[in-house]
Amino acid sequence: MKTQDYIDLENQYGANNYAPLDVVITKGEGVWVEDAEGNRYMDCLSAYSAVNQGHCHPKIMATMQEQMQKLTLTSRAFRNDQLGLFYKELCELTNSHKVLPMNSGAEAVESAIKVVRKWGYTVKGVPKDKAEIIVCDNNFHGRTIAIVGFSSDYDSRNGFGPFPQGFKSIPYGDAQALKAAITPNTVAFLVEPIQGEAGVNIPPDGYLKEIREICTENNVMLVLDEIQTGLGRTGKLLAEEHEGIEADLTLIGKALSGGFYPVSAVLSNKEVMDVLNPGEHGSTFGGNPLAAAIARTSLKVLIDEGMIENAAEMGERFMAGLKMIEKPYIKEVRGKGLMIAVEFRPKAGGAKKYVKKLAKKGLLCKETHANTIRFAPPLVIKKEEVDWALKVITEVLV
Repeated sequence: MKTQDYIDLENQYGANNYAPLDVVITKGEGVWVEDAEGNRYMDCLSAYSAVNQGHCHPKIMATMQEQMQKLTLTSRAFRNDQLGLFYKELCELTNSHKVLPMNSGAEAVESAIKVVRKWGYTVKGVPKDKAEIIVCDNNFHGRTIAIVGFSSDYDSRNGFGPFPQGFKSIPYGDAQALKAAITPNTVAFLVEPIQGEAGVNIPPDGYLKEIREICTENNVMLVLDEIQTGLGRTGKLLAEEHEGIEADLTLIGKALSGGFYPVSAVLSNKEVMDVLNPGEHGSTFGGNPLAAAIARTSLKVLIDEGMIENAAEMGERFMAGLKMIEKPYIKEVRGKGLMIAVEFRPKAGGAKKYVKKLAKKGLLCKETHANTIRFAPPLVIKKEEVDWALKVITEVLV
């Protein structure tokens, strides 16, 4: 089958909820992928940071194959020999007390919403059904009804109401706005350390430290959505480390499995997590032995192979090269680690045309919010590969 054959099948039988580039990927290894005709591309999206460890990492693959031959699923009705080890290793790595395993990032967010509300009622003393959660404008936390209900993106919300209540949105990066929005019924502040889908929006220096202090002073749980920023993407294990803080709840997913399997987790302190009782929350697949085994190896290779340090070093190299491209239609180059964005001025005519040109030259990336391209290659990228990407990007943008 050729590329167009696969595209025709998707268009005929699939829901029209994505508008992908017309590249049909059939193979992947490291930072490189191959299409149905055998053309090679550098992946500078990493499946929205789910493939931090690179495509088809051999050690993660070996773990998956080994575990699949022994046991894949028990449900949480029974225990398995991988889950406790996963809990221990993840808690020790992230300085967490407790782990709640789920599957997708959106499920981790929904779980956090439930648990902070329960904490608000049973510990903080918020009146029944009055709990408030503060979020930020231009957030992206997933696609469920509750989450899109507090999104400021028109396309995410339009036609899907009515939405659950109890959310209040404030400007991103404005700590004083958080302070002003808190009431006695506020149970949590849910925020991304860097807004990924909004275009790699980076808050002012000191923002995370300031919101940590505000939440502590007001007995409000700080919930950091690190589903994209976590697990090495920004040059630290967690983006919160850039300002030396710890959230009350941290949400991780995507790269937690290295791209092999849906795995996510809520990391929390005992005070919050201990409000859950058996039967109040769960998932048939959450915490299954296959997921736990894969996640354990995904974390191990991230640390043992120096991917986090490489993300910091290669990110500096990548951004420095992008900043050397001086064109009046480029508004800004910004990022942390290998989470990088180039934003164009409106007169450039949008980012999508550059994305298409880059694809023709063998580099895959994705536009966001019309005028911004994100570059987020796997954390295993090498110097010569960064330099190749910069050469291609420069040719297209100049």
